[in-house]
Amino acid sequence: MISKLSGWSFAMAIVFIVLGLMAIAEPMLAGLAAALLVGWILTLGGIAHAVAVFGGGVARALWQAALSVIYLVGGLYFITHPLLGLGTLTLFLAGILLAQALLEVLTWMQTRNQSGAGLRLVTAAVTLLLGVMIWRQWPSSSVWAIGTIVGVNLLMTGFSHLILAGAVRRLTPQSAV
Repeated sequence: MISKLSGWSFAMAIVFIVLGLMAIAEPMLAGLAAALLVGWILTLGGIAHAVAVFGGGVARALWQAALSVIYLVGGLYFITHPLLGLGTLTLFLAGILLAQALLEVLTWMQTRNQSGAGLRLVTAAVTLLLGVMIWRQWPSSSVWAIGTIVGVNLLMTGFSHLILAGAVRRLTPQSAV
């Protein structure tokens, strides 16, 4: 069983690495795919909220109906206008990175006397730099930002699965493999 699982982990790692490299090579295509995925997720969420209208009282039904409309409008916007949706996601990403950088600095200020706190400040600086870079280059950053970040994430996930599968194989006695 361990041999089969580590084999699947290796295969999954390779798939993640290949997908990550593809996303990095074609970040615009990967970004559009991400925008479409967000659109479908929002649309399905809107349908779920619409179904939830039929359970509970009037106030809950009105709230669920409002959420359903917001989700459906947003989802259909992303599906029917994926390039504009990608621009919106990119701008949103820049805002999130800037907010995260600020929170990292605030956390560093509270923990600066602790071991390893300097790494938090480095993380804040890198996050701030990335956020500012995306923000200042928007809307042209929409072409590369989301797809590249998705690609790097897939690549890192693949390498971590590869390392984990290798560790499991090394720790498993040869008779079990």
